[in-house]
Amino acid sequence: MIAIIDYGLGNIKNIQRAVEHLGYEAQLTHDETIIKQADFIILPGVGHFKDAMRAINQRQLLPILKNVDDKPILGICLGMQLLFEHSAEGDVDGLQLIPGQIIPIQSPYPVPHLGWNNLISDNKQLEHDVYFVHSYQAEMSDNVIAYADYGTKIPGIVQYDKYIGIQFHPEKSGEYGLDILNQALQGGFLNDQALASN
Repeated sequence: MIAIIDYGLGNIKNIQRAVEHLGYEAQLTHDETIIKQADFIILPGVGHFKDAMRAINQRQLLPILKNVDDKPILGICLGMQLLFEHSAEGDVDGLQLIPGQIIPIQSPYPVPHLGWNNLISDNKQLEHDVYFVHSYQAEMSDNVIAYADYGTKIPGIVQYDKYIGIQFHPEKSGEYGLDILNQALQGGFLNDQALASN
């Protein structure tokens, strides 16, 4: 069973439909017992970082998400950013599960980074575009396994230990996005070969 964390912000119904379309059982929840019984956790999110962390704290989800034993956690869009240590959006700490900072996008192109963009992995452009909408980004680091070029390098997928972050919306990125989501849910990890094989 996959627990999709419901903290009052995010496109949770779209994520649930995508996960169920892939054949998984999914449950929207903020209940500690259900989260601890889950095989996999998805943290979605749309909106402002500070509002999201306030909502997570109000529902007492912070200690739960930081202590889920060996369960993999997948953060999507704002959910990915929440996995990091700190965000400049609201100057607030995140879940601190992935090292690094969330910073404003500094690009010669319009911000927010909105619409379809190509991923680059292992210095190779991947075949399919994915759908982004965000104004802040993670810093580039060794944990980035795919990024988008938007006048600056924008991490598209990060992986650290059992935590995966996807900055774009896989549920809005066609079959390729669903394939990436499915790979994450199947193995709890992504890699260059898996991304290029789609």
